[in-house]
Amino acid sequence: MGCVSTAVARRKTEVLGIIPLAFIVNNLVGETCGKEIKVATMHQRLLTMMELSDAFIALPGGFGTLEELFQMIYWAQLNIHSKPIGVLNINGFFNGLLSFVNQAVE
Repeated sequence: MGCVSTAVARRKTEVLGIIPLAFIVNNLVGETCGKEIKVATMHQRLLTMMELSDAFIALPGGFGTLEELFQMIYWAQLNIHSKPIGVLNINGFFNGLLSFVNQAVE
């Protein structure tokens, strides 16, 4: 998250970090290069992201990335939002996941 937000800030584009208390308590917050919104829970983080975002793009990451990606997909299925969702499949990072999702859809 830090590398992306820093690169965006260097391009003079708005950066918004939505930071749950767990990130702060566990010292997972780096230097901020934009505006911050602090929220109590991860669920509030996802809800705030959904409300403020125009679209969702997952970059290669870990379990948190997957959780956020699937939550947005699930909310789209429930018609909670109708915003575009995508993955940036750098060097085939998401190939296995996309194969799984295609199998699940079939």
